[in-house]
Amino acid sequence: MTMEATVYEDGTIQYPGHPIGPGGQEPVDTVDLSEYTAEVVTWTVSAATPVGVRAPNPLAIVEFDVDGESVRAIGQLTTDEVETGDTVEPVYADDLRDPEAGIREPASQDWDGYRFEPV
Repeated sequence: MTMEATVYEDGTIQYPGHPIGPGGQEPVDTVDLSEYTAEVVTWTVSAATPVGVRAPNPLAIVEFDVDGESVRAIGQLTTDEVETGDTVEPVYADDLRDPEAGIREPASQDWDGYRFEPV
């Protein structure tokens, strides 16, 4: 599983990627952010989470340096034992949400993705 960011004509990298980038640019490539570490820009703990999402739920905005290009992402942390400035790495999680919780069709609530873990 990749944590795919999109590269645009001018070298800008965005996560998540979009079909049209800054200034109307077309995507030209992708980069797998799971191969990089990032720095915690800021973080918080959400105590009031949606149905099926763990509570408390530590979250962070992190910044990757991909060949000199800054790429920011937001996501869950594996722990609340983190500080601004810490180095984290993306780790794959196949269960960011319990698909059986709540009243919606479970298949529509089956979310996987990445959490950030302190290095």
